[in-house]
Amino acid sequence: MARIVVADDDEDIRELVTFKLRQSGHQIVAVADGAAAVAACQESAPDLVVLDVMMPGMSGLDACQVLRQNPALAQVPIILLTARAQEADIARGFRSGADDYVVKPFSPGELADRVAGVLQRRVP
Repeated sequence: MARIVVADDDEDIRELVTFKLRQSGHQIVAVADGAAAVAACQESAPDLVVLDVMMPGMSGLDACQVLRQNPALAQVPIILLTARAQEADIARGFRSGADDYVVKPFSPGELADRVAGVLQRRVP
């Protein structure tokens, strides 16, 4: 079981992701924006972070960069979840430090599989 921070400003998506990942046995901390995600990670380092890219205030890209700059959190895997599907958007996501990029609309099962894959690669 992993501790996962999920940040999405859309409550329905946040609840769907939370439900599916809890079903997979994970402990979820769900927040509504990037700043809250960074704060949750600083409070207690998670095993993985799922960030929506487009959120008010601090975007998922900005939160990703902040987490990568923090030595205590720089190695925490990050999955970006977004409606932005253009090649340039995906490249920007990976350049910001993301480990994976999932495009909305998404299959909850696929997201759970991607989370499992990223967590598996993290194990030394």
